[in-house]
Amino acid sequence: MMDQAASTVTTASTPSPENAVAPGAAAQGVARVEAEAVNKKETRALYQKRVKIFPKRARGTFRRVKWVVMALTLGVYYFVPWLRWDRGPAAPDQAVLIDIPARRFYFFFIEIWPQEVYYLTGLLILAALALFVATSLFGRVWCGYTCPQTVWTDLFLVVERLIEGDRGARIRLDKAAWSGRKIVRRTLKHAIWIAIAILTGGAWVFYFADAPTLLLDLVTFQAPAIAYMAVGGLASTTYVLGGLAREQVCIYMCPWPRIQAAMTDIESLIVTYRGYRGEPRRPHRKAESWEGRGDCIDCNACVAVCPMGIDIRDGSQLECINCGLCIDACDEIMDKVGRPRGLIAYDTFANVERRSMGQSARFSLMRIRPLIYAGLIVVVGSIMLFGLTTRSVLDLNVLRDRNPLFVTLSDGTIRNGYTVKIINKQHETRSFQLDVEGLPGYRINVVGQESGGGLLLTAKADRLASYRVFVSAPRKSLEDESTPIGFVLTDTLDGAQAAYDAVFRGPGS
Repeated sequence: MMDQAASTVTTASTPSPENAVAPGAAAQGVARVEAEAVNKKETRALYQKRVKIFPKRARGTFRRVKWVVMALTLGVYYFVPWLRWDRGPAAPDQAVLIDIPARRFYFFFIEIWPQEVYYLTGLLILAALALFVATSLFGRVWCGYTCPQTVWTDLFLVVERLIEGDRGARIRLDKAAWSGRKIVRRTLKHAIWIAIAILTGGAWVFYFADAPTLLLDLVTFQAPAIAYMAVGGLASTTYVLGGLAREQVCIYMCPWPRIQAAMTDIESLIVTYRGYRGEPRRPHRKAESWEGRGDCIDCNACVAVCPMGIDIRDGSQLECINCGLCIDACDEIMDKVGRPRGLIAYDTFANVERRSMGQSARFSLMRIRPLIYAGLIVVVGSIMLFGLTTRSVLDLNVLRDRNPLFVTLSDGTIRNGYTVKIINKQHETRSFQLDVEGLPGYRINVVGQESGGGLLLTAKADRLASYRVFVSAPRKSLEDESTPIGFVLTDTLDGAQAAYDAVFRGPGS
């Protein structure tokens, strides 16, 4: 029986001639399998799974500055729609209002009409240039302190810390198995996040309608459907971007990290690790000598507080938003180990190089790049200011009929038709006299009213009035097929005038 068993084992372990594989083919097969495994591994390495970031709360000067900026920016955003500004009985009294049905933009004493959209373009240009100046001088200071994504992420992190604790407690809770305690904390956190998001969306729609009236309509479910849709859309984006995506928005969605590299140079003041002072780094023990080593004790406190999860000691990085929290964390550690503050600080690459060579540091605001941006701000701002201070409260637009070009009346006179539009930017109804220059013996009639000379037209307060006007002239007064004329509109109350150049068509002499 032992021989039979041995025979069975031998048969099972030895391949049959039909199934035998040549040694070279086997080696090739193994190599192919290994190559496929390597390729799969390399493919997986192209896509890094998101590592959750749990920023530790920082304490210090820059954290306090961020608290103040967050309070101010949120205060402006939430409370500006409730400010009032008296513009008279015929105009809305909300200080800042984007009145889409009336096609107006109100900003305190400034009122922008649709045809004055170039003022909004100018404001956008000024905002962009101001951002360019700030970036060229101080790096991504906008991103670190005043960007809406940063402000709302900070607000959501405050809620998260209050409910789940600081960095260590949040990490442990995230790794822990689901339990009643974890469910309650996570539910409460997300509920508050959603409430903040709804308030954010709700505050935005108040800029487009009278805030007290719209609030009453919203809570009584009498507001238009578009208002609820806007609140829902804005709430969703705020919740996702500020609560769930966080740093992913700054890294992958926002184009500014890529653009700002073209705005900065070696003299820009940015958050910098002073490697000449910190290296070589290693842990430090009490009473241990600092001889032959740097001030960095490799505690990773700067990494723990970073909302982007980066290590500033690795140098300037796309993810860094220049918030300065790593400076606060490092200064706190330096105080504990008895070393000078400023191992991480706002500094320039040029100054780091100068100090490493024993030279004195310097920082200048008067550089070519910032001066060019500042000059453009002055130019654009001056043009806008001149336009605002000299713009008229009365405007006239005339559109001549194209078909027919003219009509010959029974008495031989030639008549042209025009559409006259009067824009009255005053907050009261005004009457205007309409005259025509350059056309001898003309007559005007509108809606059955006739006059050999001027014609009185009325425009309501802060409105556009449109009139159908016919201008007639004797054929003998027309020397050419096209006669240049001018429409002149005069305010009967204060004498303000508006003019518009047009032509009068006829058969010629």
